[in-house]
Amino acid sequence: MRIGRRSGSLALVLMVVACERSPETITGNAPRPSMATTTSTAGAANPQATIGINVLLTGPATAAQLAELNRLGTVYDQIPELNALLIRAKAGQLAAIQALPFVVAANPDAERKGAPVDAVSVSDFVLGRNTWDLDAINVTNLVPGPDNDRTITFDGSGVYVGVLDTGLLDSWRQYFPEQRIDTQHATAFSGGGASGNGNVPDLPNQWEHDQNSHGTHVTSTILGYSLFGTSINGVAPLATVIPVKVLKQSGFGWSSMVARGIIYVADLKTGPLAGHPVVINMSLGGPTLDAVEQAAIDFAISKGVIIVAAAGNEGEKGMGFPGAYGPVISAAASGWIGEWQPGADGNPRNWWIADDVPETGAANFYIAEFSSREKAGQDLDVAAPGSWVVGPFQLQSGKISYFFLGGTSMASPHVAGIVALMAQKKPSLTASEAENILEATAMPLPTPAAPGRLVRNPNGTTRLVTWGADATGAGLVQANAALAATTP
Repeated sequence: MRIGRRSGSLALVLMVVACERSPETITGNAPRPSMATTTSTAGAANPQATIGINVLLTGPATAAQLAELNRLGTVYDQIPELNALLIRAKAGQLAAIQALPFVVAANPDAERKGAPVDAVSVSDFVLGRNTWDLDAINVTNLVPGPDNDRTITFDGSGVYVGVLDTGLLDSWRQYFPEQRIDTQHATAFSGGGASGNGNVPDLPNQWEHDQNSHGTHVTSTILGYSLFGTSINGVAPLATVIPVKVLKQSGFGWSSMVARGIIYVADLKTGPLAGHPVVINMSLGGPTLDAVEQAAIDFAISKGVIIVAAAGNEGEKGMGFPGAYGPVISAAASGWIGEWQPGADGNPRNWWIADDVPETGAANFYIAEFSSREKAGQDLDVAAPGSWVVGPFQLQSGKISYFFLGGTSMASPHVAGIVALMAQKKPSLTASEAENILEATAMPLPTPAAPGRLVRNPNGTTRLVTWGADATGAGLVQANAALAATTP
């Protein structure tokens, strides 16, 4: 992450494609600059620039093929499950590599952006406080008071969710129950791009030394979290999360490492986790779909893994990949018109945990302006809460803190959590079944009547929000309806 000063205020920019808003504390005091994304294949325009190139072959690599490729660059890694190679070479050699008769596809590696501690004293957050976003998707029915009010009986037990992201903060045990994090299989992949230095972690426990906070916030939506000792509910609070660090401390990464992470989780599914449903959440993305990344997705799905990803935060510019790829379940970002409104207690600051989302339909929700719209050749499936979602986020290492974040990064784990609940009910659930059920049971969010939907800002001002049919997919996911339609 990058921290800078603007007009005397602290401005934090998360370079993760699916996180549009900067953090804002739960008291609403921090500034909110827009999140930016960058394009992939940096340096590719210069034929002498060294870049990473991802290559798919017609079959397993032979010694002769490796020798020929090493004359054009340096093969630094192989993914045998995909007949894929990762190469470091001059950009000017890309065409020669693509022209080889044993090469199916080759493209520049695509950019992807997204200490001792005390343990949490509870084993799970099933009995935790409820928040607006879980209310909106009918995981809970928030009512005044601290009592648990989950509307569904499923909790994600027995389901593993691979969170391909930045990893977890050093202090993760102060936010999550230790038994909800699969430390045995947690891992990190480094390298990719022009560095081309392999795929093994620099340190065995690198996954739990994140300084970015993005992966921790994403995980908190799935599991819930401890808010200064108070349990906050999660979508699937008894699921088990596998942290897989594929993004660097800056929040950037490469599609080759994302592919490595996908294959790693797929191999777990066919190995030690063969008796369990497995879901992947990817709150990350970039403007192009990498051939090796696509092959990894296809491979994982063929092994029974269900993949959910953020749609991206590019608005009318279109969706990011891998979310836009058809077999992936993609999530747009929605919000609630009750945000920052004074509730029954007259307090506009505690709305996210104190106010009930009315069960009166689509008029209560909107699609965030930043949420990527579906363009030709892209596939947007559903929407989920991605505006003003509270979770753990640290500006200082080791200092416990919580922030609102907004982005399709926050929408994606809501959907992944619901898929985990569906897979608990039906362990044989496939990716296509999950996508079809989510779309069939979503609440449509039709284009609002002119001039648009009035939404309140933290400072008390309002703005008009509008969107078209290309912004919503099938509509806002509904956990209760999706579970009712999931038949074992």
